[in-house]
Amino acid sequence: MNRPTPPALALCLAFFGLLLDAHAQEHGMHAHDRRTVSVSGLGKISSAPDVADISVGVVAEAQTARDALSANNQAMATLTEQLKGRGVAARDIQTTNINLNPRYSQPQPPQPGQPRPIQEEFTPRIVGYTVTNSVRVTVRDLDKLGDLLDAVVTAGANQMNGISFRIEESQGLLDEARTRAVADAKRKAEQLCGELGVVLGDPVSITESGGFMPPPQPMMGRAMMMAAESVPVSPGEEELSVSVQVVFEIKSPE
Repeated sequence: MNRPTPPALALCLAFFGLLLDAHAQEHGMHAHDRRTVSVSGLGKISSAPDVADISVGVVAEAQTARDALSANNQAMATLTEQLKGRGVAARDIQTTNINLNPRYSQPQPPQPGQPRPIQEEFTPRIVGYTVTNSVRVTVRDLDKLGDLLDAVVTAGANQMNGISFRIEESQGLLDEARTRAVADAKRKAEQLCGELGVVLGDPVSITESGGFMPPPQPMMGRAMMMAAESVPVSPGEEELSVSVQVVFEIKSPE
């Protein structure tokens, strides 16, 4: 059911409509006669990353679940102390995964010409347990990253799931990318108006698609963790981008 518009509100709306119509008539056009051009603009900027995230962990095996967990806990404690001793804050060490899985025997298939074993000998049996504990470490001093990777291996880390770089303080860079996006949109609009023989007017609306940073890309695998020397690391650059959609008014040449 539609509610009736209060008289005072209806009067205000009518008055506002008259003002818009008067403004349009003053410029020789009605609101529905406005001509516009819509363009998109893209702004990009690249910068060296200032933070690295590494995923490291410890895998421990034992015949019992308790022994495997105990060995893993001890190794992780040593690893954590090594990280803190090298300047990594406690808030930058976060547990991401803990797994406890049984290990099964792998029965050998019967050889040709030999008697077939009884069925029980083909059934896998639990012969031990494996515990995996992984942490994500945020490194804020990239100059020490190579030495830190070597230190965690020395401390007992035997698993690495990757390393990625990112820009943590990105607001200023996104502002610059936004400025470039608007300039790109205006440039395109001016070119289109020049080709069509019309004059570019004021912007009517602008929509930003949002700042974009590419997701962190893993750069190193488990094999590189086995290096005995300080690991060489090349952060490179990260690209940020902002996209805008701008609608401009267009006018006929005077």
